[in-house]
Amino acid sequence: MFKVAIVEDDHMVSMLNRSFTSRDKRFQVMKDFSSGKTALPWLLANPVDLVIMDVYMPVLTGPELLWQLRGAGSGVDVIVVTAAHDTQTLGDLLKMGVVDYLVKPFTAQRFQQALDTFCQKRLALEGQTRVSQAEIDWILSGPAAAKPPLPKGLQDKTMELIRRELYELEEGTCEAIAARAGLSMVTTRRYLNYLLDNWEAESKTRYDTGGRPCAVYRMVGRVETFGIDHQEQNKDLI
Repeated sequence: MFKVAIVEDDHMVSMLNRSFTSRDKRFQVMKDFSSGKTALPWLLANPVDLVIMDVYMPVLTGPELLWQLRGAGSGVDVIVVTAAHDTQTLGDLLKMGVVDYLVKPFTAQRFQQALDTFCQKRLALEGQTRVSQAEIDWILSGPAAAKPPLPKGLQDKTMELIRRELYELEEGTCEAIAARAGLSMVTTRRYLNYLLDNWEAESKTRYDTGGRPCAVYRMVGRVETFGIDHQEQNKDLI
Protein backbone atom coordinates (compact mmCIF):
# COMPACT_ATOMS: atom_id res chain seq x y z
CA MET A 1 0.00 0.00 0.00
CA PHE A 2 1.31 3.44 -0.97
CA LYS A 3 1.52 6.07 1.79
CA VAL A 4 0.18 9.53 0.89
CA ALA A 5 0.36 13.01 2.39
CA ILE A 6 -1.94 15.84 1.28
CA VAL A 7 -0.79 19.48 1.43
CA GLU A 8 -3.66 21.85 0.66
CA ASP A 9 -4.74 25.06 2.41
CA ASP A 10 -8.36 24.91 1.18
CA HIS A 11 -10.17 22.63 3.61
CA MET A 12 -12.87 21.54 1.16
CA VAL A 13 -10.36 20.68 -1.55
CA SER A 14 -8.24 18.82 1.00
CA MET A 15 -11.26 16.74 1.99
CA LEU A 16 -12.05 15.94 -1.63
CA ASN A 17 -8.43 14.96 -2.31
CA ARG A 18 -8.56 12.62 0.67
CA SER A 19 -11.92 11.20 -0.43
CA PHE A 20 -10.78 10.52 -3.99
CA THR A 21 -7.52 8.96 -2.82
CA SER A 22 -9.12 6.81 -0.13
CA ARG A 23 -11.50 5.22 -2.65
CA ASP A 24 -8.50 3.42 -4.10
CA LYS A 25 -7.38 0.63 -1.76
CA ARG A 26 -3.81 0.84 -3.04
CA PHE A 27 -3.37 4.11 -1.11
CA GLN A 28 -3.44 5.15 2.52
CA VAL A 29 -3.61 8.85 3.42
CA MET A 30 -1.28 9.30 6.37
CA LYS A 31 -1.57 13.02 7.05
CA ASP A 32 -3.21 16.27 5.86
CA PHE A 33 -1.48 19.64 6.06
CA SER A 34 -2.82 23.14 5.45
CA SER A 35 0.57 24.64 4.60
CA GLY A 36 3.96 23.70 3.25
CA LYS A 37 5.59 25.02 6.41
CA THR A 38 3.88 22.48 8.65
CA ALA A 39 4.26 19.70 6.11
CA LEU A 40 8.03 20.03 5.59
CA PRO A 41 9.38 18.77 8.94
CA TRP A 42 6.86 15.93 9.04
CA LEU A 43 7.67 14.79 5.51
CA LEU A 44 11.41 14.85 6.24
CA ALA A 45 10.88 12.72 9.34
CA ASN A 46 8.16 10.48 7.87
CA PRO A 47 8.90 9.51 4.26
CA VAL A 48 5.83 8.74 2.14
CA ASP A 49 5.42 7.43 -1.40
CA LEU A 50 3.30 10.26 -2.76
CA VAL A 51 2.50 13.88 -1.91
CA ILE A 52 -0.62 15.52 -3.35
CA MET A 53 -0.08 19.27 -3.04
CA ASP A 54 -1.39 22.69 -4.00
CA VAL A 55 0.77 25.48 -5.43
CA TYR A 56 -0.61 28.61 -3.76
CA MET A 57 -0.23 28.30 0.01
CA PRO A 58 0.74 30.83 2.68
CA VAL A 59 4.28 31.05 4.13
CA LEU A 60 5.69 28.17 2.08
CA THR A 61 4.24 27.54 -1.38
CA GLY A 62 4.04 24.16 -3.09
CA PRO A 63 7.08 24.79 -5.33
CA GLU A 64 9.07 26.06 -2.33
CA LEU A 65 8.10 22.96 -0.36
CA LEU A 66 9.16 20.66 -3.17
CA TRP A 67 12.41 22.59 -3.67
CA GLN A 68 13.29 22.10 0.00
CA LEU A 69 12.35 18.42 -0.11
CA ARG A 70 14.58 17.90 -3.13
CA GLY A 71 17.37 19.83 -1.44
CA ALA A 72 17.11 17.49 1.54
CA GLY A 73 17.47 14.49 -0.77
CA SER A 74 13.81 13.44 -0.87
CA GLY A 75 12.76 11.74 -4.09
CA VAL A 76 9.09 11.53 -3.12
CA ASP A 77 6.65 11.52 -6.04
CA VAL A 78 4.31 14.52 -6.25
CA ILE A 79 0.94 15.10 -7.89
CA VAL A 80 0.10 18.80 -8.11
CA VAL A 81 -3.53 19.89 -7.68
CA THR A 82 -3.87 23.60 -8.32
CA ALA A 83 -5.63 26.51 -9.99
CA ALA A 84 -2.26 27.65 -11.37
CA HIS A 85 -1.98 27.05 -15.10
CA ASP A 86 0.78 29.47 -16.10
CA THR A 87 3.71 28.04 -18.01
CA GLN A 88 6.31 29.32 -15.52
CA THR A 89 4.81 27.39 -12.60
CA LEU A 90 4.25 24.29 -14.71
CA GLY A 91 7.81 24.40 -16.07
CA ASP A 92 9.37 24.90 -12.63
CA LEU A 93 7.46 21.96 -11.14
CA LEU A 94 8.15 19.67 -14.06
CA LYS A 95 11.88 20.36 -13.63
CA MET A 96 11.53 19.17 -10.02
CA GLY A 97 10.00 15.90 -11.17
CA VAL A 98 6.27 16.06 -10.47
CA VAL A 99 4.49 12.98 -11.83
CA ASP A 100 1.22 14.71 -12.73
CA TYR A 101 -0.35 18.16 -12.77
CA LEU A 102 -4.10 18.63 -12.32
CA VAL A 103 -5.74 22.03 -12.87
CA LYS A 104 -8.90 22.79 -10.89
CA PRO A 105 -11.66 22.04 -11.60
CA PHE A 106 -11.10 18.43 -12.62
CA THR A 107 -13.07 15.20 -12.56
CA ALA A 108 -12.80 12.23 -10.26
CA GLN A 109 -11.91 10.24 -13.35
CA ARG A 110 -8.92 12.49 -14.10
CA PHE A 111 -7.79 12.26 -10.47
CA GLN A 112 -8.04 8.46 -10.67
CA GLN A 113 -5.99 8.54 -13.87
CA ALA A 114 -3.20 10.33 -11.99
CA LEU A 115 -3.24 7.66 -9.28
CA ASP A 116 -3.25 4.86 -11.87
CA THR A 117 -0.31 6.39 -13.73
CA PHE A 118 1.67 6.70 -10.51
CA CYS A 119 0.99 3.05 -9.63
CA GLN A 120 1.78 1.72 -13.09
CA LYS A 121 5.11 3.52 -13.25
CA ARG A 122 6.06 2.34 -9.78
CA LEU A 123 5.14 -1.26 -10.60
CA ALA A 124 7.02 -1.07 -13.90
CA LEU A 125 10.26 -0.41 -12.00
CA GLU A 126 9.75 -2.71 -9.03
CA GLY A 127 11.99 -5.76 -9.08
CA GLN A 128 13.64 -4.64 -12.34
CA THR A 129 17.39 -4.37 -12.84
CA ARG A 130 17.21 -3.61 -16.57
CA VAL A 131 14.51 -2.22 -18.85
CA SER A 132 14.13 -2.20 -22.62
CA GLN A 133 13.89 0.96 -24.73
CA ALA A 134 10.17 0.30 -25.29
CA GLU A 135 9.64 0.05 -21.53
CA ILE A 136 11.60 3.27 -20.95
CA ASP A 137 9.51 5.07 -23.58
CA TRP A 138 6.34 3.79 -21.96
CA ILE A 139 7.41 4.90 -18.47
CA LEU A 140 8.53 8.37 -19.58
CA SER A 141 5.60 9.10 -21.88
CA GLY A 142 2.91 7.77 -19.59
CA PRO A 143 0.87 4.55 -19.82
CA ALA A 144 -2.14 6.20 -21.45
CA ALA A 145 -0.08 7.92 -24.13
CA ALA A 146 2.51 5.35 -25.07
CA LYS A 147 1.53 1.80 -24.30
CA PRO A 148 3.55 -0.80 -26.17
CA PRO A 149 1.77 -2.27 -29.20
CA LEU A 150 -0.36 -5.33 -28.54
CA PRO A 151 1.33 -8.70 -29.01
CA LYS A 152 0.75 -10.51 -32.27
CA GLY A 153 -2.70 -12.07 -32.37
CA LEU A 154 -4.38 -9.48 -30.11
CA GLN A 155 -6.64 -6.84 -31.66
CA ASP A 156 -7.19 -3.29 -30.40
CA LYS A 157 -10.98 -3.43 -30.83
CA THR A 158 -11.24 -6.71 -28.95
CA MET A 159 -8.99 -5.38 -26.19
CA GLU A 160 -11.23 -2.34 -25.75
CA LEU A 161 -14.26 -4.63 -25.67
CA ILE A 162 -12.71 -6.72 -22.88
CA ARG A 163 -11.75 -3.58 -20.95
CA ARG A 164 -15.27 -2.18 -21.24
CA GLU A 165 -17.02 -5.40 -20.24
CA LEU A 166 -14.71 -5.95 -17.27
CA TYR A 167 -15.12 -2.34 -16.20
CA GLU A 168 -18.92 -2.53 -16.33
CA LEU A 169 -19.00 -5.95 -14.69
CA GLU A 170 -16.95 -4.61 -11.76
CA GLU A 171 -15.69 -8.10 -10.95
CA GLY A 172 -16.14 -11.33 -12.84
CA THR A 173 -14.82 -14.69 -13.92
CA CYS A 174 -13.30 -15.36 -17.32
CA GLU A 175 -16.48 -17.26 -18.22
CA ALA A 176 -18.72 -14.31 -17.32
CA ILE A 177 -16.56 -11.82 -19.22
CA ALA A 178 -16.43 -14.11 -22.27
CA ALA A 179 -20.22 -14.45 -22.26
CA ARG A 180 -20.74 -10.68 -22.10
CA ALA A 181 -18.20 -10.05 -24.86
CA GLY A 182 -19.43 -12.88 -27.09
CA LEU A 183 -15.96 -14.44 -27.21
CA SER A 184 -14.51 -17.85 -26.44
CA MET A 185 -12.96 -18.58 -23.06
CA VAL A 186 -9.56 -19.16 -24.67
CA THR A 187 -9.61 -15.79 -26.44
CA THR A 188 -10.88 -13.94 -23.38
CA ARG A 189 -8.21 -15.46 -21.16
CA ARG A 190 -5.46 -14.27 -23.53
CA TYR A 191 -6.70 -10.68 -23.26
CA LEU A 192 -7.15 -10.92 -19.49
CA ASN A 193 -3.59 -12.21 -19.13
CA TYR A 194 -2.36 -9.22 -21.11
CA LEU A 195 -4.24 -6.84 -18.78
CA LEU A 196 -2.75 -8.62 -15.76
CA ASP A 197 0.76 -8.47 -17.18
CA ASN A 198 0.41 -4.72 -17.81
CA TRP A 199 -1.07 -3.91 -14.37
CA GLU A 200 -4.41 -2.79 -15.82
CA ALA A 201 -6.30 -5.62 -14.12
CA GLU A 202 -5.90 -7.77 -11.05
CA SER A 203 -7.22 -11.18 -10.08
CA LYS A 204 -7.95 -13.11 -6.93
CA THR A 205 -9.15 -16.59 -6.14
CA ARG A 206 -12.70 -17.03 -4.86
CA TYR A 207 -13.33 -19.98 -2.57
CA ASP A 208 -16.98 -19.29 -1.71
CA THR A 209 -18.32 -20.73 -4.96
CA GLY A 210 -19.82 -23.90 -3.52
CA GLY A 211 -17.55 -25.86 -5.83
CA ARG A 212 -14.05 -25.53 -7.19
CA PRO A 213 -12.23 -22.25 -6.46
CA CYS A 214 -12.18 -19.86 -9.42
CA ALA A 215 -10.30 -16.74 -10.45
CA VAL A 216 -12.16 -13.43 -10.63
CA TYR A 217 -10.89 -10.30 -12.34
CA ARG A 218 -11.35 -6.55 -11.90
CA MET A 219 -9.79 -3.40 -13.34
CA VAL A 220 -7.07 -1.89 -11.17
CA GLY A 221 -8.20 1.28 -9.36
CA ARG A 222 -11.84 0.89 -10.36
CA VAL A 223 -13.51 3.43 -8.04
CA GLU A 224 -17.00 1.97 -8.54
CA THR A 225 -15.91 -1.05 -6.50
CA PHE A 226 -15.87 1.31 -3.56
CA GLY A 227 -19.37 2.62 -4.15
CA ILE A 228 -19.00 5.14 -6.99
CA ASP A 229 -21.07 4.89 -10.18
CA HIS A 230 -18.79 5.49 -13.18
CA GLN A 231 -21.63 7.25 -14.99
CA GLU A 232 -21.51 9.91 -12.29
CA GLN A 233 -17.75 10.44 -12.32
CA ASN A 234 -17.82 13.48 -14.56
CA LYS A 235 -20.06 15.24 -12.05
CA ASP A 236 -17.42 14.95 -9.30
CA LEU A 237 -15.70 18.27 -9.89
CA ILE A 238 -13.35 20.02 -7.54
